[in-house]
Amino acid sequence: MDDVTRYGTYLTEEKQASRNTVASYLRDVNQFADYLQNHRECGLRQAKAEMVRDYMDWMLGHGKSTASVTRFLASVKSFYNFLLAEGSVASNPAKGLAAAKSERKYPEILTSREVELFLDQPQCVDAKGFRDHAMLELLYATGIRVSELISLDLDDLNLSAGFIRCRSKGKERIIPLYHGAVKALQDYVKNIRPQLIADGGEEALFVNMNGERMSRQGFWKIIKCYQEKAGIEKDITPHTLRHSFAVHLLENGADLRSIQEMLGHADISSTQIYTHVVKRQLKDVYQKAHPRA
Repeated sequence: MDDVTRYGTYLTEEKQASRNTVASYLRDVNQFADYLQNHRECGLRQAKAEMVRDYMDWMLGHGKSTASVTRFLASVKSFYNFLLAEGSVASNPAKGLAAAKSERKYPEILTSREVELFLDQPQCVDAKGFRDHAMLELLYATGIRVSELISLDLDDLNLSAGFIRCRSKGKERIIPLYHGAVKALQDYVKNIRPQLIADGGEEALFVNMNGERMSRQGFWKIIKCYQEKAGIEKDITPHTLRHSFAVHLLENGADLRSIQEMLGHADISSTQIYTHVVKRQLKDVYQKAHPRA
């Protein structure tokens, strides 16, 4: 088994990293290996610190963002720490290196009006329209991640009490629902889902038109379709409604700890970015509206 394959196994089995994390780390390491082979005629074990630095410069010179370079550095440091721990290399060539600081990018946020426009796009005239309306209402009502949305089972709903139960990373949280979301889910669960499910034993809350659990790719296409129909120029991703949910709660007086709990953030620092977003928006309004600004 080669070094990169063993490293992938280590990330998956010992570190229990997510599939996306493993894929991105291995891609970074493999691309660095290709660079070494093509430009330095050496392998990963022979890499020196200056080679890592040169590759980072090469990435920037070929249009890669500073964020991509930063992620690469994290990937390659982790890879060489793994080789160091098993005795395959004598030192970590990426140790002590730092990527260029990038300007912090804040998440794209929809205004309340844009959210209304977006949520109004699914037409409740057929099964797909009712299902899509329920999914989008639920996403904005709760701020859950797309992975959590498509993982929901029917018994995670408690519509009479007005909440959902969401499980992620071994933890469970309860998130309330506003009336419109409850109504959309009631319509879908009672009248639409029974028509769609192919197997009576299907537990998934949201299913595709074949009656099987909705996939990330399927939901992504739904988002893009309704963005185009709404004519919203902002780039809406499945995470956009999550970010908008958090900022709109903050703007209307919710405290950070409550938002942290609903979003499922392990660390409050992850939630504090929304405070910066609100402050930035206030500054923009001030600069545009104040007569002496």
